[in-house]
This record gives sequence, C-alpha cells and structure tokens, in this order.
Amino acid sequence: MVEGVRRARAAFGRAAAQATGQALGPHQSAVVRIGFAATWLFFLLREFPHRAELYGPDGPWSWDLAQRLTSSNGAFTVLMWSDATWWFETVYAVSVLASVGLLLGWRTRATSVVFMAGVLSLQNRSVFMGDGGDNVIHLVAIYLVLTRCAQVWSLDARRARRLGSAAAGAAGPVLWAVLGAVLVFAAATDRFGFGWLAAFGAVWVGCGLWWLADRHELEGEGRAVLDVLANLLHNAGLLVIMAEVCLIYATAGWYKIQGSRWQDGTALYYPLALDYFTPWPALSALVAGSGTLVMLLSYGTVAVQVAFPFTLFNRRIKNVLLGVMMLEHVGIAVLLGLPFFSMAMIAADAVFLPTAFLVWTGARVRAARRRVTGRGAGSSRPDTGAQDPEAVDDAVPGAAVPGAAVPGARSVPGARSEPLPGGPAGAGAQGRGT
Repeated sequence: MVEGVRRARAAFGRAAAQATGQALGPHQSAVVRIGFAATWLFFLLREFPHRAELYGPDGPWSWDLAQRLTSSNGAFTVLMWSDATWWFETVYAVSVLASVGLLLGWRTRATSVVFMAGVLSLQNRSVFMGDGGDNVIHLVAIYLVLTRCAQVWSLDARRARRLGSAAAGAAGPVLWAVLGAVLVFAAATDRFGFGWLAAFGAVWVGCGLWWLADRHELEGEGRAVLDVLANLLHNAGLLVIMAEVCLIYATAGWYKIQGSRWQDGTALYYPLALDYFTPWPALSALVAGSGTLVMLLSYGTVAVQVAFPFTLFNRRIKNVLLGVMMLEHVGIAVLLGLPFFSMAMIAADAVFLPTAFLVWTGARVRAARRRVTGRGAGSSRPDTGAQDPEAVDDAVPGAAVPGAAVPGARSVPGARSEPLPGGPAGAGAQGRGT
C-alpha cells in the first residue's frame, strides 16, 4: 500500500514537472498552426469574389439581423462595429494578412490573436454560412492563442536563431502598440462585452511581459513563473485540441450507428446522387454504381470513427487509423466537393502525427528547398539536413537543444520530452519565444 502511494506520488511529480517544464509537441502544434492558417487563407482567397454575399453588406443575413443575434448571444465580431463597406473590406483584408502571418509564424503571439479575431468576426457575422469545417476552425483558432505553436518551422524561430531572441526587431513593439490602441478604443466605446475585453486585455498584457522578459533576458523567479504559465497554457491547449478531435470522431461515429442508412450500408450512395455534392459526376456515378464499394466505404467510415479514440494508447494502430482517416478526408474533398472541410479535419488530425514522421518530413522539405535554391550545391557529403540550424532540433526526436528551434531557448541538462498519453511524442526543447 505504502509502495503504491509512493509510486503514484512519483508518477504525479513526473507528470507535473513535464507539464510545467516544457512545451510538448512543438512539431505537432506547428503543423496544426500551418494547416489551419492555410485552410482559412485558401478559403478567404477562394471566396474573395463572393465575400460581400457571404459575410458583407450584400448577404441575405443583414447587418441588423446580425446585430440583434450577437447582442442576444454575446458572440464576438468586430463587423458589428460599423455597417460601412470600407470597414468590412478592412476586416476581410486584415483576416487574410493574419492568416499569412500565422502560416509563416511571423510574430505568432500577436498574429494568432488577430487570426482568431478575424475567424470569429466573419463566421459570427453570418452564422448560416458555415459547415463542420468552419466549426473546427472556429474552435481551434481560439486554442492556438494558448499554444506556443511557432517553436519550429516559423519565422519567429529563424529570427531567434539569428538574433538570439524572437523579441528582436521593431515590428513587435509596433504591432503590440497598435493592438493596444485598438483595445483601448474598444474599451472606451464599449465595443466588447466584459468577458471579451478581459480576455483580450490579459493576452495583451501577457504579450508585453513576454516581450520584456525576452528582450532583456530576465532571469529569476519572475522568469520561471512566466515559463511555467506559458508551458501550462500550451500543453492545456494542445490537450484540448486532441480531445476535440476525439470528440468529433466519437460523436460522428456513434450518431452514424443509430442511422438506418448507415446500418444497411447505403448512406454514401445518397450524397453521391445530389448535384451539390458531385463536382465530378462521372466519378460519383462510378462509385455509386458499385453496391459493394458503397457498403464497404459506409461501414469502414463508421468503424474507423468509432474505433479511433480507443486506439490512442496503441501507437501502431493509431497511426494506421490516422492515415486511413486522412485518406478518407481526401476522398471527401474529391468526391463530395468539400475541400476546406477536409483540409480543416486533416489539420486537426495532424496533432496525432508521430514526431519521427514530422521530423523526417521536415528534413525532406529542407533538402528539397536547398536543391531548388542551390544551397549546398557541389557538396560531396550526403544531405542529412544537419547544415540547417533548424535541423539541429529535428535531428533527435524530443531532444532538448539549447537555442536551436525555440526562440530564446535555454539549455536544460538532461531534459527529455515524453509524449502526451496517446498523443504527440517527442516534445522538443524547452523554450520561451513563441
């Protein structure tokens, strides 16, 4: 009994030290950041000619109706600040720019907040324009604000390696001051409710403290408190994203089981017969014409969705089902003409990708980039990616490398990264820059 209590305490101590001592899953969080920023960016660019009908003054959901709805449910949208066309165009343009900034990992703390504000503003302006993919983007945009998702594969990480701190440069203070002015204006004119004002105010103050700590390389208890809080928020945000993905698949699978069309294996046939879901009529007719194929795809979809949350503690089975689900979403994008829904779900699934695979993929991308740009040409040594400073962090999954991939990272002797249960493995170096 006593030995069991000691083991439990030791396990709890290790888990607490891990959760507070490092930001887990740097590669997984970076992939989620890139995936969702790219999805929203491509959607905004694809719908640019129709933006006024979707979210602007020409839409069927008028500004007055949107104002009445948001005033009753407290939904956040800056588009309710004015019904002027120039204001809508400004918000749309800023949303596009924020998506680009988040995709590249430029000033990620600030751009993630602006990205979230853009997503919520547009989607809450016209609530009937969304689908399942929009709902996932809506939620993950909030969670990304909590994460340190630019530890690798970002301009912030590159700037930290070159200049010694992600806070270097004048762009950060300027961006922080501009956002502060917007926050003060919104507070003075009562544009936000108390909850949103408090949330944005806390983020703004926190970003200022982080900039001061990074820029002046502060140490001591204050620095340690900031590190612990940032790691806790990051790990909590990553865990919530994982839980959300599991909840999506579990609820989708169990609801399908209750449907008679899914029970008899004919559910896939019906959307393939609708013009709205048949971008390639010949391909849809080919699939729908095979009763066996329709049955296998229908039953397979239910089986994979129901089983996935239960496979997280078996890495091999989880990875197989993860690949199957990603292929399923590719099929949905092609067969049913839902590319942005599929992109959002694949980006969400990426939180479970193994670190070794992400490191390998990153090394291949860097090698291809060097071949295209001519870097390292003529070298007789095989291209392992070791010439790239960022490859130092990727060389050993989960290795803590001082200052390699995390802006302003500090060396932690003997530090190791362990996977979240059933989730991302090899968290990477402890850091403080994103």
